[in-house]
Amino acid sequence: MQSKGIIRVLAILIGLACIWQLSFTYVARHYDNKAEEESRAYAQAEFASNYVTDTAEAKLPGKHLYVKGNEAYIIDTIASARKRDYIDEISKKDVYFAYTYKDVKEKELNLGLDLKGGMNITLQVQIEDILIGLAGENATRPSFAAAIEAARKEAADGEDFIEHFSKAWAANKVSGEKLSSIFSQKDVTLMNKEDAEVIAYLQEKADAAIKSAHNVFENRVKRLGVTQPNIQDVGASGRILIELPGVKEPERVKKILGGTASLEFWETFDGQEIRRQFAEADRYLVENPMDNEIVEGTAPLSSRIRVTDRTYGACIGYATAADTARISRYIKYLQAHAATDWPENFRAYWEVKPEPSVDPTRDYFGLVAINAGEDGVAPLDGSVITNASIDTQNNGEIAVAMNMNSDGAQRWGVLTGNNVGKQVAVVLDDLVYSYPNVNEAIEGGRSQITGHFSMTEAQDLVNVLLSGTLPARARVIHNEVVGPSLGQESVNNGLLSFAIAFCLVLLYMIFFYQGAGIVADIALLVNVLFLIGTLVSFNLVLTLPGIAGLVLTLGMAVDANVIIYERIKEELAAGKGLGKAVADGYRNAYSAIIDGQVTTLLTGVILFIFGGSGPVSGFATTLIIGIVTSVLTSIFITRLIIDDRLQRGKNITFENKLTKSFLKNTKVDFVSKRKFSYVLSGILIVIAIASMAFKGFTYGVDFKGGRNFIVKFDQSINANEVRSAVLDAFEGSSTEVKEYGGDSQLRITTLYGIDSKDETVDQEVKDKLFNALLPFYANPISIDEFEKVDEFSPNGIVTSEMVGPSIAAETTRNAIISVILALIVIFCYIAVRFRGLAWGVGGVVSLTHTAVILIGFFSLFSGILPFNLDVDQTFIAAILTIIGYAINDNVVIFDRIREYKGLHPKTPFKETVNTAVNATLTRTVNTSVSSLLPMVTIAIFGGEAIRGLAVALSLGIIVGTYASIMIGTPIMYDVYTAREARRAKKAAAARK
Repeated sequence: MQSKGIIRVLAILIGLACIWQLSFTYVARHYDNKAEEESRAYAQAEFASNYVTDTAEAKLPGKHLYVKGNEAYIIDTIASARKRDYIDEISKKDVYFAYTYKDVKEKELNLGLDLKGGMNITLQVQIEDILIGLAGENATRPSFAAAIEAARKEAADGEDFIEHFSKAWAANKVSGEKLSSIFSQKDVTLMNKEDAEVIAYLQEKADAAIKSAHNVFENRVKRLGVTQPNIQDVGASGRILIELPGVKEPERVKKILGGTASLEFWETFDGQEIRRQFAEADRYLVENPMDNEIVEGTAPLSSRIRVTDRTYGACIGYATAADTARISRYIKYLQAHAATDWPENFRAYWEVKPEPSVDPTRDYFGLVAINAGEDGVAPLDGSVITNASIDTQNNGEIAVAMNMNSDGAQRWGVLTGNNVGKQVAVVLDDLVYSYPNVNEAIEGGRSQITGHFSMTEAQDLVNVLLSGTLPARARVIHNEVVGPSLGQESVNNGLLSFAIAFCLVLLYMIFFYQGAGIVADIALLVNVLFLIGTLVSFNLVLTLPGIAGLVLTLGMAVDANVIIYERIKEELAAGKGLGKAVADGYRNAYSAIIDGQVTTLLTGVILFIFGGSGPVSGFATTLIIGIVTSVLTSIFITRLIIDDRLQRGKNITFENKLTKSFLKNTKVDFVSKRKFSYVLSGILIVIAIASMAFKGFTYGVDFKGGRNFIVKFDQSINANEVRSAVLDAFEGSSTEVKEYGGDSQLRITTLYGIDSKDETVDQEVKDKLFNALLPFYANPISIDEFEKVDEFSPNGIVTSEMVGPSIAAETTRNAIISVILALIVIFCYIAVRFRGLAWGVGGVVSLTHTAVILIGFFSLFSGILPFNLDVDQTFIAAILTIIGYAINDNVVIFDRIREYKGLHPKTPFKETVNTAVNATLTRTVNTSVSSLLPMVTIAIFGGEAIRGLAVALSLGIIVGTYASIMIGTPIMYDVYTAREARRAKKAAAARK
């Protein structure tokens, strides 16, 4: 192998880069554990020295407590508060070279919600609301209303609404009617514009609204204090995906995220006037602590608010991110009890971004005193804004210019005129974006907002201002909540299954290939380093299905080594020296390795594109990266090690006494036995199709929509009894109840209220479920305990998921497209690569055969076997993965047939086929075993959440291996020989 020095240097550099990336995860875990230990020790000491346990209320000098819980609850409360403070203290301090704790956390390995617990929510921005708002009074025009309704139906699966509206308008408009006539009433610049120009204008407004919604949700998430949230737009669909690891209060999250964005302009109070009452507020909080509140010191409010030289005007002071929620609770509590002389119309709103000049090492947010007026209604809201844009002033400072309609201009003039010398606050979602000084009354409706904006911040504010004229709702169309206890269980099961599977694969390679097996194991270890290092480098998320993908790539990584080693053994058997055998073995193996891995890679890419953002995407991501790293390490790392050993004059073994003769010199006439395999496969396919036709499938919520709950009980329960109670509760709606991971845990799926857009239906479903299940608990629990499972209250809803009809329809469509597209792509690749349709037909028939039997297995045994066999996204992942995996066997056999056919062109094709299949038999069995071992391990140890996937993959490996030998190759032979017979017949006819 040439350029070994360059390859060695690159391998070392990549390895060091991966280690460097992974080091952030180690450092982050170190400080997280340190924070946990420090806060727990602090809480234990505080409790021991200051609290008593024999009363619900304990009042001691300087320490006050009112709780309705036990010692563990009190300690946990103190520890949680202390941990937040500790993390906030170190968030901007350098903890690892020049990286702060916040930087380190952003670079650590991201765990998916199924491994960490948390919430996944998808919101749909209602684009039709934007168009209706822009149309104003013209929204009732029949042609426009018909176009909106048609677009709403067509875009139900999440596609681009504007595109569908454009087509619907063309179909519904009156002859000669222009789209500009609908929207020019609110924007005169559209007067007499062509329809295409108006559509472009609407798309621009929709994009701005989606961007504004994204920013709104991003700011709302910041208020939740979630570590490593993920917020992303889903194409042009108007969907926004939000992942919140570690969230323990999903209902609170949904309320915060689901609220309507409201842009308002408010008068303000003098912040100093509010601060004068702090001493009185502190005394009241000490003497009358809030429920479940631990009050420390004698100044619980004022000690948390920092006053600096930047504190002037409406700014009351600054506080750290960790203290903002507590301060807000204090102020509302004090106002509710009339504990101070604050004005009745005083409201406290936080600034949207921190003020860096207060403390460069920590984020401090300004608290602004808002004057809510007598009626609590903003003097001016965003509906009056007609336009907003970025304006660069003469001094280079970036400002935001805004224009208002005539009504807004008049009211803006009054508002600014009444507040000369004061400040007016621009507020969105109760967050202050700016509170500029008013120097004079502003007439004409045009003004500027300054606030030391960056270009990005200014553009965001423009979008915020424009959102006032674009009343777009955001509806929850999918949400999933994974409890932290199940997340930790998944982590433990996933890591255990991975560790066992990895060890089994390592031991198997050493057993079968001796010294060369050790070399392959080293490559596998490097492969895992590269794979996980790549995940971290690109800030990708490791999910539970991702772990399954990682384990599967280990088995597939072995395939490349097996192909190489078997070719080397063949060269040695031909009498070549070790060095020559190694060189020729690697060279002859490249074709089969590349062809086999490329076909798997193609299915992985299809899986990634059409898999959405759920478990399928995580599985595909790991699989794609794993294939690439597996090929690189199997070919280059093993070659470097073996060549270096040979250059030092040392031997290396590729077999032992037990494996030397394994499947050697077999002379099975596989082609002649194809009639038996056709009959057997025909019977299996008929059974599979019959089951699909008559029994059907058990569809998961991914495909039919609905709400899915995993509920834990405090005793063993009878699923049939629960099923009866739940069916009564949901009034005959389609509902399923199954055991899930033991007889004290059930999975309950219902379609009740899934088509409703009423925001209260979620709580209605949970109330009905709670009332139906309460009799099955040995110890009664409250509905709050039922909805919020934690370490102190482990029984109740462990996970919940809601999938709306539009998401389900899109999932179904993508599943069908992905399977069909995978088969077409593989057929085309094989047909082109092997220069003949017979090869492509053989490969696709083999894969279709495997897929049909696997799908039939899901239908036939669903509800019979004691694990999940629902048709869901994980099911599609299994089908596509097996398609990609099984084609590997076909390609390797086809590659050997092509090679032998070229070497011995006069040998009968039947003999060539049989010889090739027998020659690759050892490789086929070894690859299947090394792939099957990890999947069986996952099925046994991986936990309930992934057992169905592991069983499906295990079955797919077995059926796929059989199909490659007994179906794909014989089909290819029949098609090839039939084509050759036709060619011979035509040639004979031509000679006559």
